[in-house]
Amino acid sequence: MLHVNLDPETEKDLAFWAKRSGQSMDDIALEAIREKIEELEDIALLERALADPDAGTTVSLEQMRRELGLDA
Repeated sequence: MLHVNLDPETEKDLAFWAKRSGQSMDDIALEAIREKIEELEDIALLERALADPDAGTTVSLEQMRRELGLDA
């Protein structure tokens, strides 16, 4: 179980938004943590892609347009 000590101003803000949104403070904090984890995962994927840009499949712009149906 994770326990987080918030500074008074952050706790006040969290309580305000929890009340305003009808969510619990725990739900808002959990959602924020999940979003941060997703962001960190995206950054890690980007860093790997930038480290070896030739590792993935490449397609021409024309092929991509065809695959996305943008040739109209």
